[in-house]
Amino acid sequence: MPKARLTQAFVANAGCEVGKKKTDWYDDTVTGFVLECRCTGGKTYYLRYQDQAGGQKQHKIGGFNDVTFAAAKKKAQQLRSEVVMGGDPGAKKALAKSIPLYSELAAKHLAFAKDQKSYADIESCMRVHIIPKWGKTRLTDINSRSVAQWLSEKRASGLAPASVEKLRVLLGRSYVLGASWDIPGTERNPTRGIPRAPLNNGRERFLSAEEAARLREAVAASQNTQLQHIVGLLLLTGARLRELLDARWENVDVERRSWFIPTSKTGKSRYVPLSTAALAIIEELPRFKDCPWLVPNPDTRLPFVSIKHSWQKAIEVAKLPGLRLHDLRHSAASFMVNSGVDLFAVGKVLGHASYQSTQRYSHLANDTLLKAVEAGAAKQAAF
Repeated sequence: MPKARLTQAFVANAGCEVGKKKTDWYDDTVTGFVLECRCTGGKTYYLRYQDQAGGQKQHKIGGFNDVTFAAAKKKAQQLRSEVVMGGDPGAKKALAKSIPLYSELAAKHLAFAKDQKSYADIESCMRVHIIPKWGKTRLTDINSRSVAQWLSEKRASGLAPASVEKLRVLLGRSYVLGASWDIPGTERNPTRGIPRAPLNNGRERFLSAEEAARLREAVAASQNTQLQHIVGLLLLTGARLRELLDARWENVDVERRSWFIPTSKTGKSRYVPLSTAALAIIEELPRFKDCPWLVPNPDTRLPFVSIKHSWQKAIEVAKLPGLRLHDLRHSAASFMVNSGVDLFAVGKVLGHASYQSTQRYSHLANDTLLKAVEAGAAKQAAF
């Protein structure tokens, strides 16, 4: 175990002793500071020490060509101080290496969410946005500042505020799940302390009666023969698209003029009343042998996965650019409100979990309220 006063000049000229595979040169000023010289010509700085149990350990500082002698010696002094104070640099390094990458946590998160209705959305967000950014990063290296910066960049790139918020929630949810599974590195959630950005993209569009008529005319001419029925029922019931696409004949009671929806976005079942116009559409629906679905894809006899293509063509023909299928739900609500139906009843029809959800339509009732006060004023003027 040769010792020497390790200096810049010494380590530059030091080599492996003849006939040996390697020679360790121990510094005589910093205990445990070693320059390992190999017969191949390579040189590496280490700190060698005893752990609390008396075992021999070594901590790699860096290669001769990678770090300067001054930096290596300074690091050796820091590590030596840590050892003297009862620390174990090697154990700390091993612990850091044991921290999983985010991609490993994401895989567990996705497996956990496999049976959730929102799985496809969760998987898409992770695959497209979260994993490409954080997949190869260790969990403890993801911090609040870098996450906040990433979310800011997502907003700047044009991603909708609600979508950016979804990414924040999903990343945070991964850490919450990881902590419940005792996964190392999930003790500190990097999304904590990042304020939720205000969501101002709650865009709501309400069709006028004339626009609704144009839309009905366009979908009636669609190559998708079911589109006119789907759009008609969405406008008349205010149902969500997926609720209608997954509707079964067994849940439609024509005599009671009611449609039962077993599960919805709120997780609760509900009954949707069917107007005379809605019943007329249902009576016209094509029936397929042994097919339980109300408005299935005629080719597969299964619920539509998507009607995006035929919808885009229809709104182009109707000259209603940017109209979303979900806007039909808003339009159904607006037609009810502007006909004098109170907000509580509208909320019940739409299946809102809380009255606050229905409050977004309160401004639409202004026309109805104006008619009420005008009628009152007219009555008073008559005397």
